[in-house]
Amino acid sequence: MKISHNLRRLSLIFWIHVFIPNILVNAQDVRKEIFSTIEKSGGVNFAYTIPNDIEANVPPSGYEPFYISHFGRHGSRYLVSDKEYLKVINVFEKADSEQILTPLGQDVFNRLKIIYSQVEGNGGELTPLGKRQMNEISERMFEKYPNVFIQNAQITAVSTTVGRCINSMELFCEGLREKNPVLNINMDSHENHMDYLNHHTSQAVQFRYAKDTWLPEYELFEESHIIPDRLIKSLFLSVEHLGPEFKPSSFMFDLFEIAGNMQNTMIDISLYDLFQKEELYNLWQAKNYQLYVKYGNAAINGGMMMENAKPLLNDILNKAENVISKNEVGASFRFGHDGNIVPLAMLLHIQGTYNSVANPQDYANFWNDFKVAPMAANIQMVFYRHPEVKDVLVTFLYNEQTVSVPPIETSLFPFYKWSDVKTFYQSLLQKPSKVPTS
Repeated sequence: MKISHNLRRLSLIFWIHVFIPNILVNAQDVRKEIFSTIEKSGGVNFAYTIPNDIEANVPPSGYEPFYISHFGRHGSRYLVSDKEYLKVINVFEKADSEQILTPLGQDVFNRLKIIYSQVEGNGGELTPLGKRQMNEISERMFEKYPNVFIQNAQITAVSTTVGRCINSMELFCEGLREKNPVLNINMDSHENHMDYLNHHTSQAVQFRYAKDTWLPEYELFEESHIIPDRLIKSLFLSVEHLGPEFKPSSFMFDLFEIAGNMQNTMIDISLYDLFQKEELYNLWQAKNYQLYVKYGNAAINGGMMMENAKPLLNDILNKAENVISKNEVGASFRFGHDGNIVPLAMLLHIQGTYNSVANPQDYANFWNDFKVAPMAANIQMVFYRHPEVKDVLVTFLYNEQTVSVPPIETSLFPFYKWSDVKTFYQSLLQKPSKVPTS
């Protein structure tokens, strides 16, 4: 086992020294993007950004929208548990009792106490911003596709059994009803929806939590990127009295997590001033690494995470076919988590979401969590039909922006023939998920 660890270390050193010039060049864009909008370092905590262009795509002559198939991540939330705040506050409390806080440390302690007084008891729940996001996304959808939301429209909405997803579903549908009060929307969050909304294979779960799959290589990456000394010295005069359980890197990550989530709370306090921009970028890289390997299409997991979204894709195909065959009008809304939208996006092969990268140093250049799974992230498939033409057309929106599906050919972009889309996705459901590495 020790030999294996040393080999991984030598391999990582080789990649860093031989390929670092090209990596630095390729990484400039994402680094600049985070430096210019530091909130993006929050990754999956990045608050949803309202798109600049919300106009609907203009379809070929005679085609009209009649159905929308949707999957959305819940809106902005507080950190999942109050414990995530308390484990950081408890360190400051101990340091305060030992009189080892620097002036900055005392200031941060005071900020954290104010923050906690406003978030206590809300762990995992939607913030006011998250509630507003759900209303606004559905209202924009209604304004773009009013022909879909008519009186006799067949509309269903389902969510996972987690409270913030149920609440997101309700608020989303409320936004539609505010536009058209006569809409009949069938909402449900029963346990039986979990089999496809929140499916995780046993192989995927085992891979994520095993100590000998991705973790050894990640620990080397973290060790070379996360340097907590400067931050720790700025907050504490000494760490000796904080006890052996105090881990500087873990503490830095925990504080970073609170800092990244503040943008969702609408509390006018920031913690970003505690970090240098390069520190934030490296912390983000480490968190991005974890999500990409555990839920995305990193080469090390062999494409197995796509399997998690297959029941969901099957549901998408079946519901669409049902609406088409019955010549109905309506929509299917689904609400879940970042761990659900990540594999769905890559199984759908939406551009920029399914790259399979082997070199950990290059993950950030090909896959960004703040683009794939920000708070309130959503995928919309909008279907169009013509009264005299057999072909149904579909267009793809990711976070309300038009996107492409490169493996599917079309001469009508951003519109695809549903027959081509269905054939491609059915082929994916019938075989193991594999994508060539980059």
